[in-house]
Amino acid sequence: MKSPYAGLRFAAVAAAFLMIAACSSTDAATDSSGSSSALVPGSQAELVANVGDRVFFDTDQSTLNDEGKATLQRQAAWLAKYPANTFTLEGHADERGTREYNLALGGRRAAATKDFLVSLGVDAGRISTVSYGKERPVCLESTEECWSQNRRAVSVVVNGAGS
Repeated sequence: MKSPYAGLRFAAVAAAFLMIAACSSTDAATDSSGSSSALVPGSQAELVANVGDRVFFDTDQSTLNDEGKATLQRQAAWLAKYPANTFTLEGHADERGTREYNLALGGRRAAATKDFLVSLGVDAGRISTVSYGKERPVCLESTEECWSQNRRAVSVVVNGAGS
């Protein structure tokens, strides 16, 4: 049986997606002086647009797949260009399971991501980790497609250009 709020959830997710898409546009923007500028080098927006800020995991797993490793290799190269940037790795899980289980799983995902970046030469002191478990889903439907989007680790620039 469908939730009576399913339509509202879809509308809210669609609206959030459109807002995020508008914020992460790679088109040139006009600043207050009237000149045109592209993405700020070293910013979260540049990371998202040019490198990718997230890796995904299989159900109940914290092991990186080949696609995730490739994304993290690009992130490591990007981070080498911006040695002053610090960032947080956020671990997330889908809605299934208890809050405690998902917090622990999100923590393992963030730690696995950090360990891989460190193995690629990123200074561990630049990286903090946090787990949000199932508390911050990007997709609200109870489907495998949505769950797969919520099983992730996200790199967030904390101290860098444009942050």
